[in-house]
Amino acid sequence: MWRKASVAALLALAVGYLYHGSPELPEQILQYISLPNFPQSSQGGQSRQRSLEEVISAAWETLITLPSRQWSKVAVGVNACVDVVVSGVGLLQALAVDPGAGQDHEVLHSKEDLKEAFIHYMERGAAAERFFSDKEAFQRIARAAAEYPGAKLYVGGNAALIGQKLATYPDLMVLLCGPVGPKLHEMLDDQIVVPPESLQETDEYHLILEYKAGENWGSVKAPQANRFIFSHDVSNGGMSSLETFVASLEEFEPDLVVLSGLHMMEGQGRELWEERLKEAVSAISDIRRDIPIHLELASMTDKDYMNSIMQEVMPIVSSIGLNEQELLFLSQAGEGPHAGLTTWKGVPDVGRVSDILLWILEQHGRSDPLSEADLTRIHFHTLAYHILATVDGHWGNQAAAVMAGARVASSQACGLQSVDVSKVELKAPLEFYSSHTEPREKLMINPAQPVTVWRRGNVTFHMTPVLVCKQPLRTVGLGDAISAEGLVYSEQRSQQPL
Repeated sequence: MWRKASVAALLALAVGYLYHGSPELPEQILQYISLPNFPQSSQGGQSRQRSLEEVISAAWETLITLPSRQWSKVAVGVNACVDVVVSGVGLLQALAVDPGAGQDHEVLHSKEDLKEAFIHYMERGAAAERFFSDKEAFQRIARAAAEYPGAKLYVGGNAALIGQKLATYPDLMVLLCGPVGPKLHEMLDDQIVVPPESLQETDEYHLILEYKAGENWGSVKAPQANRFIFSHDVSNGGMSSLETFVASLEEFEPDLVVLSGLHMMEGQGRELWEERLKEAVSAISDIRRDIPIHLELASMTDKDYMNSIMQEVMPIVSSIGLNEQELLFLSQAGEGPHAGLTTWKGVPDVGRVSDILLWILEQHGRSDPLSEADLTRIHFHTLAYHILATVDGHWGNQAAAVMAGARVASSQACGLQSVDVSKVELKAPLEFYSSHTEPREKLMINPAQPVTVWRRGNVTFHMTPVLVCKQPLRTVGLGDAISAEGLVYSEQRSQQPL
């Protein structure tokens, strides 16, 4: 009995602490906190209180609905490859590499560089992607990876992964342009159309070094599950399929264009990427203005290259998708809000994220109605929560879209078709602020209506928590699935001329 009394006293103390810090919190949250399972004195007793995870998951199923106008044709390009997925620590050990200190490298030139960059990101639990410059050394590592016990081959490349996710919707026609070799072609969904010009004799391989939450190597311990990607990929590195992609749009007549692969050019060197980026901007500008373009970003390290993308590409696309590392690096490259942060500590602060998203739409988007920029939508995702920031009047159904992206993150990470609440946990903050610096609004998550909405000027933010998979089976492609799902549930509103 004294144990039960102690538990009750501790719970009361915790609730009192919560109430003192936030008097409004208990009424909304405490109804979902399960009390210790004491025997009931009355017959039957009360039914078990539902957990926060159960309430949020049930709300998603009720509130996520497709928009009234849906896409019928989506064209996706231009990076595609075969992913070889292996245990990162296991492969490096098989390569006779010893653990040591981590150090980031913009381009990898050797096994030593690979080890240092892998450790650098593993100890942060962060995703990254790098170009491996030495073709012969890469091929030796690739052979070792393919022969490593438990290695698996998957469809890879942001464009191909987004295409695969979109192809799960039977009424949606999907065109994929990219360097598609025989193995990748065999693995693609039958619903995906690949133009003959995109087919090539050999596949491009990317190596995905995964690690689990809590995994150790030497003195390093991963705070969360993630992956490190590297390749020696010349076709994707030069975005060689871009012109073919744009040329194919006239015949395919898509409602939506999804573009990815710009990050692959970073490893080619400044002289090459400067010239190729100009050609890419010219090609993208040839796409009809009435067709929305979504740009999916990925890990980069060259601030000048990121700044060039920000200045030249972002204003000519309608929507972008990115994660917390990419968002912070983008702000650092453009000297935006919170650029002094070297890295996020724990769950990224919602107020800081909100500040950077607003800055992007103000500086490179169409938050000013008189701006000639096309960018009106940003889909931000991090492990614990997602935010959709949109300029008012341009997009509909964004509450459902942000929830749909979170739901697919929760299920796919666990290798499931739907959310299993016993395998996920809530890590998002229940309280947060709309901004970190300026006059700000205190906001909360309501589990029964799990989208928190706020406005700053003419930009609206929709935020939803993610139910984080406790033991993720595969992290690769989650960002692509999130963006694809968010786009499926989004509706672009037609604009009246000024």
